[in-house]
Amino acid sequence: MRGLEHKVAIVTGGGSGIGRAICRRFGEEGVTVGVFDRAPQGAAETVGAIEAAGGHAVAVTVDITDYQAVGEAVAQFERQVAPTDILVNNAGWDRLINFLDTEPAFWEEVIAINLRGALNLHHIVVRGMAERGRGCVVNIASDAGRVGSSGEAVYAACKGGLIAFTKTLARELAGARINLNVVCPGPTDTPFLQAVRDQDEVGRKIYEGLKRAIPFRRLGEPDDVAGIVVFLASDEASFITGQVISVSGGLSMCG
Repeated sequence: MRGLEHKVAIVTGGGSGIGRAICRRFGEEGVTVGVFDRAPQGAAETVGAIEAAGGHAVAVTVDITDYQAVGEAVAQFERQVAPTDILVNNAGWDRLINFLDTEPAFWEEVIAINLRGALNLHHIVVRGMAERGRGCVVNIASDAGRVGSSGEAVYAACKGGLIAFTKTLARELAGARINLNVVCPGPTDTPFLQAVRDQDEVGRKIYEGLKRAIPFRRLGEPDDVAGIVVFLASDEASFITGQVISVSGGLSMCG
């Protein structure tokens, strides 16, 4: 895609699943990728896959919920590589459980990873983009944040908040020529969903039920999401900002 070669991207949660697929696609397009993840082994494996295909990447171990740690990690990465052109906030975590069965400690963990972590990255990385007058952000939310999802109330609240935040920041930063958009995956065959399937009989029924509910009659794959993310980060999408795109095989079709 146009305009990606020699760019620099940070992808959070790049050590597995959708994040790894996004990192690999960027690597194929000639982007140098900062694979930010709290799991060093996963990040290293992603870097290895990118380099084996002829790309360039750097593994960065960081807890995105820690603002100071994020600042230090971004500064070190940009000193080593170059200023960041593209930010993809992909890191996320959840556990399927009805809201009335949860406790405040669980809420705090979900909010910290799925919302506050993204705010940290925006505040630190996008500041530099604004100063340079260029940049692109793609936030990975979820269809749970658009239409709701049973057993994911707090997660859905975070993703809905990320959608609203992205639209607001897109307005605030349009004058600086920074594009911010949201991609909302539907049910995707990631380690999280596989863990749900393997948990017990109920989990297996949820997993199989999701496949039946999707018009394409299959779960999404991480690579199904990576393509639209790379497109939104390219010059092909230079006049697109503040938009929310669902990648769900037709499971949700609302505007």
